[in-house]
Order: sequence, then C-alpha cells, then structure tokens
Amino acid sequence: MAGSKVGRRAFLTAALAGAASAACSSGGDFFSVPTLSRPPTRLDAPAAGLRGFPAQVAAHSVVDDHLLVGYCGAPGSPALGRMTGDLQEASAQLRELIGTYPKDRPVVPVVELIATTVNPTPGPDGMFRSRANDSTIQRYLDAARALGGQLLLNIQPGRADFLPEVKAFERWLTEPDVGVALDPEWAVEPGVVPGEEFGVTTGEELDGVAAYLASLVARHRLPEKIMVYHQVAVSVVRDVAGLKRHSGVAVINVVDGIGSAEAKKATWDLVMKRRPPHVNAGFKLFYQEDTRGGGALMTPEQVLALQPKPVYVVYE
Repeated sequence: MAGSKVGRRAFLTAALAGAASAACSSGGDFFSVPTLSRPPTRLDAPAAGLRGFPAQVAAHSVVDDHLLVGYCGAPGSPALGRMTGDLQEASAQLRELIGTYPKDRPVVPVVELIATTVNPTPGPDGMFRSRANDSTIQRYLDAARALGGQLLLNIQPGRADFLPEVKAFERWLTEPDVGVALDPEWAVEPGVVPGEEFGVTTGEELDGVAAYLASLVARHRLPEKIMVYHQVAVSVVRDVAGLKRHSGVAVINVVDGIGSAEAKKATWDLVMKRRPPHVNAGFKLFYQEDTRGGGALMTPEQVLALQPKPVYVVYE
C-alpha cells in the first residue's frame, strides 16, 4: 500500500512539473518565490458562513455545530482536484455535492487552494516549491466568498519549513475567512526530492503554526481560524502530542488514506488512535484513486458514520 501511495505522489509531482514550469515563466498563475505584490481586496460586508462569526465568540468553535465540505485544486492542475479552470462551474459542482449531505447541521463550503505547490525541480532557492501570486489567491477567495464559505491555503512546502511558508501569506490570513491546510507528506528533508518518499513533520512544528495563527486572531480580532493538517499515513506526523490547544484556532486532522472504503477506514483508525483529543477529525476522498479498482466512492452517509464523526470532508 505504501508503495502505491508513493507512486501516486510521484505521478502528481510529475503532473505538477508542467504547471510549475509555466508558473515560473512570466504571466503564470504561480511565481517561484519571494514576495507578494499587493494587499488583498477587502470586503466591507461579511458573506454568509463562517465570516459571520464575531471575534468575541472565540470560546465557541464553529466546528462544533457546522460541517465543512470542500473541493481542493490549483490553477491548470486537474490532477490536484476539481477546483480549477472555471471556478464558477467548479463552485456549482461543489454546491451540488453539498446538497447530497444530510441536513442535520449547517454545511459550510470550503475552497482549498494549493497555494504553496511542491515542485520536482529545486527552483532559485533550492526549496522545491512555488507560491501562488496575489491574483490567483484573490480569484479563489472570491469564489469562496461567492459560496459563503472559507478559503484554505494549502501548503506543500518541499524543503522549506511550514511556518515561513504560512507567514508568507500573512496579509491574506488577516482576512476573516482564510485559514491554512498543511500537507506534511510534501515536507521533505534536505537532500530528498519531493515524490521520492513521504515527507514528515512533527507536532512541535504544527504547534508553531497554530500559535502563529492564534496570534493573528488576537492581534486583529478575527473570527476563529481553521488549521488543517493532512495525513496520508501515521508516519508523516511524528510526536503529535507536541501540538497543543490554542485559543482562536480550530485544528482538523484530515486523513488522506487512498483506496477502497476498507483501506481508507484502516488508515483512518490508525491515525485517529494518535489524534490529540482537542484536534477535530476530517476525511479526504479521491474521485480517481479511490475508485481505480472498480469500487464506488464512499457516500456522505458512509463518511459521516465514521467515528469520530468528521467535521470536514474534502474531495480531490
């Protein structure tokens, strides 16, 4: 199973090569680093969904009484999810998907943009990653707001560390409806090329990001921030007990297991056994990889029957 997962990641890295090379050329949707060029456009009136929660109710977590359902994606990269190309059309598909979920709690749409994208080549600074530019992030934020939902900036750091990559998007994270999703399988050690083997992070590194987000919430009087960390296997997050609780930050551990429902549930059980009690549960479904053997994609009812019940379900 591990070999097949690494093979999938290598395939996706190869698929990213074309997007990355285009990104690093002039006029692309991504640039190879260093700075963001202009501040985001702010909206005066909050949209529906989580933006409507005032900062003063930070003691109440929005994930206690909402279900988050999302699509992930990046410009020009269909292999990374359906939130690409025509974002209005993708948003319509997400709305249709949300309509298939039980109505027992409000559903908040999520747009998960892969904002720091792992690359198969080192780039000018040797970090094997590129970052989305402002115009790309604004387009995806506009799509999330049109849905009345949340934008999550997904971080695939390559050889960089998570915290500097998250801080690079600070001007966006001061928006009330923008959070982060960390992807440690793409956080590789020096000397490792992404896609050759799984990356790894630690609870302490995740805690550093959570503490930083908590400081933004307090400084700017923001609503609660969503912080996701994806986990394809137990091995990609070490010493998870180092991740502590932080006021104003709702942490979600999304299990990215691939394959049949039985295989995904097996990965789920292993990861959930190690999940800190203050961390919420999330689940990822893959339209292609999960059905490649001829099986059916898990239904909303099957996903929500998992224990603990997921608060976030994301589709790729």
